[in-house]
Amino acid sequence: MAGPVRVGGAGALDLVRALPRVSLANLRPNPGSKKPERRPRGRRRGRKCGRGHKGERQRGTRPRLGFEGGQTPFYIVIPKYGFNEGHSFRRQYQPLSLKRLQYLIDLGRVDPTQPIDLTQLVNGRGVNIQPFKRDYGVQLVEEGADNFKAKINIEVQLASELAIATIEKNGGVVTTAFYDPRSLEILCKPVPFFLRGQPIPKRMLPPEALVPYYTDAKNRGYLADPAKFPEARLELAKKEEEKRIELETSMSYLHTSYWRCACNQGTCL
Repeated sequence: MAGPVRVGGAGALDLVRALPRVSLANLRPNPGSKKPERRPRGRRRGRKCGRGHKGERQRGTRPRLGFEGGQTPFYIVIPKYGFNEGHSFRRQYQPLSLKRLQYLIDLGRVDPTQPIDLTQLVNGRGVNIQPFKRDYGVQLVEEGADNFKAKINIEVQLASELAIATIEKNGGVVTTAFYDPRSLEILCKPVPFFLRGQPIPKRMLPPEALVPYYTDAKNRGYLADPAKFPEARLELAKKEEEKRIELETSMSYLHTSYWRCACNQGTCL
């Protein structure tokens, strides 16, 4: 004969005492909480698989970013200037400041005693290059030029005039070079390419629009005449020195003119 039925907290405690100890071996999901996995065509989203009916959305052939179905997009209509013409085909260059470069050198990610190229910059997590998203390399900018102290030999794709002058003032060397997307991909990730055992493709020449840039010694182009480099370095050094003297002169003039006393006799101080 069954004993007395106990309800409330006492009954719950008796039930817990009678049950086995909870462990990973006797845990089970609640009935109905898990459903058997169906085959790929029928699980989760069947029939159209959540992609809708026919068209570019179902077949994954969506147009490029900024395309408005054939009509003139808003960034060309307003304002009607040619600044954005052919924007989807323009070459993009990731900016690399001298401040960021000095930071990478101080952390030891970039070795200043070795030639610095895209391979070392990518391995040091200094830049993120995506060749097949219209990235054509690195643009060296002059931010942090006053605090840059390293002597380096660096190869970039574009470089500003002040950035070149800052590196050469420290005894370094700057070279600007062009890489086509295929060569750029191999340069950024050489190990996966060599593991595939494929022959190294030929490096392409720059397009016609970039030939004047890379053949000019003022830009330190890799196609320029090496005999013109000393003259270009001397010319740039003189130009930067003239800018420095002009800046110091203007600062001294501002100091003497704006901090003069009101009566111009020194009696109001």
